[in-house]
Amino acid sequence: MTDIAKPLSGRTALVTGSSRGIGAATAKALARAGAHVILVARKVKALEAVEDEIHAFGGTSTIAPIDLTEPDAVTRLASAIAGRWQTLDIMVLAAAYLPELTPTSQIEPKPFNQALLTNVVATQALLAGFDPLLRRAEAGRIIGLTSSVAAAPRPYWGAYGATKAAFENLLETYAAEVERLSPLRVAIIDPGATRTEMRARAYPGEDPATVKAPEVVADRLLALLVEGFDSLHRERIG
Repeated sequence: MTDIAKPLSGRTALVTGSSRGIGAATAKALARAGAHVILVARKVKALEAVEDEIHAFGGTSTIAPIDLTEPDAVTRLASAIAGRWQTLDIMVLAAAYLPELTPTSQIEPKPFNQALLTNVVATQALLAGFDPLLRRAEAGRIIGLTSSVAAAPRPYWGAYGATKAAFENLLETYAAEVERLSPLRVAIIDPGATRTEMRARAYPGEDPATVKAPEVVADRLLALLVEGFDSLHRERIG
């Protein structure tokens, strides 16, 4: 019988970018709902701070400090997790890299490559690495966080928008490939304007109080995971 207070009890979730912002808020929301959350990000101290919060309210988590763009990093992570858990019920792809906003003709190769590695290459590696564990789950779920600039190009956002368009394409293709083979389902969610460090970098003059907190997004993602969704579900959180 499902615990109403902890509807994700017994499930294992992996959240990338979980050291801050939407990723951290989502990790805490899933842990409060009973899931054991694997916290994935680069910064150890930031991950430990999130884990301390989770443990303080009685949740459980495991930190996995890793740079998703390093060669074979995701393969090693998937192998380590497969050695401990038989399935992965939930994967939330919240990690992203925003290069400097600049005209397309002036995009710098180094930050553009970093965005491609983080937003595209690492996404494919995560899908490949965790596909077996997700398919073994009773009803595996993947949520990928995107941006409106993926579908609606905006001046100076070309580098980020291009990588997010590719991110969406990978998720859509994967969803179509697994839809008839397993109960695994994929959702692509645009969080909309949210109070994060990335948002502050993109809009330095904006009053943070005028946009919603990451917890608002996290609560909606949790609701989707509890209620269930069809593949391929798309939604923008207003």
